[in-house]
Amino acid sequence: MTLKWFKNKEKSDEELLNAFQKSGNIDLLGMLFERYMHLIYGVCLKYLKNKDDAQDAVIEIYEKLGKELLEKQVETFKPWLYVVTKNYCLMELRKQQSQLKKAKEYEKSELSFMESTQNIHLNNDSWEPEEMDKRLQECLAKLRDHQRSCIELFYFKELCYQEISDSLNIDLKKVKSYIQNGKRNLKICIESYSE
Repeated sequence: MTLKWFKNKEKSDEELLNAFQKSGNIDLLGMLFERYMHLIYGVCLKYLKNKDDAQDAVIEIYEKLGKELLEKQVETFKPWLYVVTKNYCLMELRKQQSQLKKAKEYEKSELSFMESTQNIHLNNDSWEPEEMDKRLQECLAKLRDHQRSCIELFYFKELCYQEISDSLNIDLKKVKSYIQNGKRNLKICIESYSE
């Protein structure tokens, strides 16, 4: 069976799919995908609400199909493709929401950290940045292990609360508590140097 034979005769989705699965010939998948590309784009545009994102999604879905269809048995291609497309878009939306939530959480915590450090009144205004950094490192070393780990992951590695919770296998509420208490203890420690 040559590719020319498939082009000359109108084959069903299932025939093209079976031929692709047997041969692995990506051109056969391309012929099948081309039939539904406008539908895939429409679904992606409906969910993602952005032309560029929808176009990128179409390409990603095509690449995903090349791998998945070699391993999966698909009864009817069009409904299966719709579900794959919809699920891909929903996962993209979840990623976007997670990134937005993480950015807001970081911004909020960064603001509160800046406010708390602005409240540290040092009698010695002549400290150089290196001296301040040295004091900060010394104070970090004095924190309890969980407080120090949470502070470092949150402020230096820029992980969100949930990522810290997963990374350290600590309850989310405890992560928030360790960060809050750690910031307070850092403030007390740094202020003690200026007394």
